[in-house]
Amino acid sequence: MKLVFASDSFKGSVTSRQTMELLTKAAHEVFGPCETVGVPVADGGEGTTEAVIRARNGQKIFADVHGPLMEKASAYYGKLSDTEAILEMAQASGLPMVPEELRNPLHTTTYGTGELVRAALDAGFTDISIAIGGSATNDGGMGFASALGIRFLDKNGNLLEGKGSELEKVADIDMSGLDKRAQSARFTVMCDVTNPLCGKDGATRTFGRQKGATPEIMDRLEKGMCRYRDVIIEKFGVNPDEIPGAGAAGGLGAALKIFLNAEMKSGIETVLDLISFDSLLTGADLVVTGEGRTDWQSCFGKVMQGVGDRAKKHGIPVTALCGSLGENYEQIYEHGIDSIMTAVDGPMALQDALDNAEELYYKGAVRMFRMVKAGMKLK
Repeated sequence: MKLVFASDSFKGSVTSRQTMELLTKAAHEVFGPCETVGVPVADGGEGTTEAVIRARNGQKIFADVHGPLMEKASAYYGKLSDTEAILEMAQASGLPMVPEELRNPLHTTTYGTGELVRAALDAGFTDISIAIGGSATNDGGMGFASALGIRFLDKNGNLLEGKGSELEKVADIDMSGLDKRAQSARFTVMCDVTNPLCGKDGATRTFGRQKGATPEIMDRLEKGMCRYRDVIIEKFGVNPDEIPGAGAAGGLGAALKIFLNAEMKSGIETVLDLISFDSLLTGADLVVTGEGRTDWQSCFGKVMQGVGDRAKKHGIPVTALCGSLGENYEQIYEHGIDSIMTAVDGPMALQDALDNAEELYYKGAVRMFRMVKAGMKLK
């Protein structure tokens, strides 16, 4: 019997790698000797780089960058092969990097993410995947592009730094200094949102509040983003509001697509391709996946949906072990998930569940595999 384990991390408790180890231990306890294959996975958000590096036996490469407030910071990208690299913007421009009392997207920039890409280009990588979840920014990707040589100018020809408050000042975009290596490299963007750049569903109105924007700040940012959009239309003949995902990461999606011709792909699909997940399914009898909380959102670019859909194509049953279940969790059954069990074994406070997460997960895995074993005896 061959079992494949591919679970997301349980935020704040069990890592994706730990789930592999605990599932392997539980499977051997219940089934005795059996073949188990585990792979760490993530959906394109925070932790994606680490998961792919582990799955591909890659290497972390650190670089000095500037954080969201232009403070000095250290970030890393992953070397996957001589040409392939992976990075996530959360490493250089992520919301957790900004103290809560300082969160204001007028003041944050994606410059550090551009520096991280530049470091990968300096090292000779030509195929770069970028996860853009978890940003602290709403600068339209101006900071990112500035780090790669693109110049944003105001009406007097003055150079702009590239932060949210300067969107309203953009009058021209000078592409002549764009790093030639960036022009020839292949960029894949892991993005699971389809928001346009501007409007009620755009970058500012949808994500601004969680980054610290007040209604007044959002009004200013939205006005600036519309100006930025209009300059892009005038300069490139492309409307970012017609590009699904342009509003991701405070508009970084637009910059990547328009300035670097990046390919926008689902985060979990990109991760599964990078780790050659389908090849692991050869000869598999059962796939086990899971996440901290399963609800209706799990069907939109999350780990369980991606893993379940892939296994379904191969006709392999999938069971999930999750931390808890939320509203309309049943919708995940449409994506190849045959059964769901929770790790908690009784009513308990959230903190108790977090404090005992590893033990609860292991016991839940044993219960799950014993149920599978009982099913194998049915005639």
